[in-house]
Order: sequence, then C-alpha cells, then structure tokens
Amino acid sequence: MSDDKKSKTPKDTHYAKLRRAYRDQKSGGQPAFRPKPNVPPGEAAPDGTLRLYGLHTVRAAIDNPRRKISRMLVTRNALERLEIADSDALPFAVEIVEPRDIDKITGSDAVHQGVLIETAPLKPKALNALGDTPLVLVLDQVTDPHNVGAIIRSAVAFGAGALITTQRHSPHESGVLAKSASGALEHIDMIEVKNLSDALGQLHEAGFQTIGLDSEGPAELEKSFDAQKIALVLGAEGKGLRQKTRETVTALARLDMPGAIRSLNVSNAAAISLYAARKFLAASE
Repeated sequence: MSDDKKSKTPKDTHYAKLRRAYRDQKSGGQPAFRPKPNVPPGEAAPDGTLRLYGLHTVRAAIDNPRRKISRMLVTRNALERLEIADSDALPFAVEIVEPRDIDKITGSDAVHQGVLIETAPLKPKALNALGDTPLVLVLDQVTDPHNVGAIIRSAVAFGAGALITTQRHSPHESGVLAKSASGALEHIDMIEVKNLSDALGQLHEAGFQTIGLDSEGPAELEKSFDAQKIALVLGAEGKGLRQKTRETVTALARLDMPGAIRSLNVSNAAAISLYAARKFLAASE
C-alpha cells in the first residue's frame, strides 16, 4: 500500500463522495432502478387440464409414462437444462418462448424456471389398490398445497409407498403442489378416501399400525413402533388431528422436542417421522 493511500482521512472520503455525486448529477444521474413488473396469473387452464412448471417437476412428468402431456412452453435455456436434444421427437407440441410468455400464464410470482406443460391430472387410486409397502403416510385434512407438496417429497425420499388423503378438505393436484414436491409427485401412489376412519380400519385389517402424530401424545414416537407395517397420520396445521381420527388410530405419539418450541410445521414433522419409521423398519428386517 502506498503512502498516499495510507494518508487518506475521513474528510478525503467525504469529498470523494461529493465529487461522484456531482458527476452523476451532471451526467443525468445514475440509471433509475426498474423492478420487474408484477404480472398477475392469466386465465385458468381448461377443465381437465393441469399446468405444471419448474425444471424438476416437468422433467419427472416427461419421464412418467402415466402422464398425458399435450403441450410444453419452454425457453431455449430451459430446454438445454432439461437435456432435451431434439424437441421434435417429443410426443406432444413444443413451443419455444421467452420467460415473459410463461409469466403471462402463471403470473410473475411463480418460479417456473422457463418451462411449463399442460397435462391431464393423474387419477388418484383407491385404497384397495395399495401395493405391498410397509410404510404409508396419511393426512387428516392438511389443506396447504405447499405443505402437501413438501410432504410428498419427503415421503418419496424415505420410500413411503403411498400418500392417503381425503377427497374433501385436501388440495387437488396443482402447479403449486407439484412444484413444492419437486418431481416427487410422479413417484408415489396418491390414494383418496371418502371416510378417513373407515380407511384407517382397512389399514388395521391389512396389518398396519396407525400412529397419529400429536404434540401432546403420551409416548415418544420412536418408542411407539410395534409392527412391520406403519401408517403415520398427521393432522392439519393448528387444529391437528380430528377427534374421530385420534380415537381410531392405534397409538398417539409425539416427537420429543426439549426446546422451547413444542411443535413443528406439518411438513417438517412428516420428514422426521418418516425418518424414524424407516429406521425402525430397516432394523426389524
């Protein structure tokens, strides 16, 4: 460092700032900050059509043979990131667009990453179609699609065979839910039931231990496992499990949390519970 730089004082710095301000003013000032315009979502998709967006979501949908995709809007950059060398070879229409073209459909708040597809929704399965899996997740009126999407992602990560929800008071498949699931929606059976208590009874008959997560549960979750098939049951944010559900499950259990906060977001609770259940099942094999 030179002696000149060492000798600079706060006064010198102040005058330097004044000189820069004067030059900016003389030249017309610094360019004004122009925030990205807020674009509201466009018209809803036609009946029977679902719009999914985001790189992981779309890539997983394309790879799912059960998906019936009719159209894709994609930027050249996103097409490259999707590792699609020849878009003409895809069995649906592909339109090369600019990001703002997708903004006009999803709204600028949606993180579409330059790609959107129009597809038919996946048809939910019935409970009697449950495959041979030792681990399932049951949601008792969890309605937030962001939470459900995050739960689906955790369920797939820990090898759960199905996600069971009620036909009412549960979010249907949507772009928001699929984006939150980050592609996991294509890798798990979604099962819808009319009556959750009846469904829990059917799980009992199939050999499942049903464990309801409750912050005031009488036992720690890890000490509650007692079967080779486990169904974890989680309730909605705030109100938790409904009384009928609490009366129907095999056991009520809590996550042991010694800190000042005694409850977690339902998607976080699902991830921890799935990890504990998977660890127990692996040790029991």
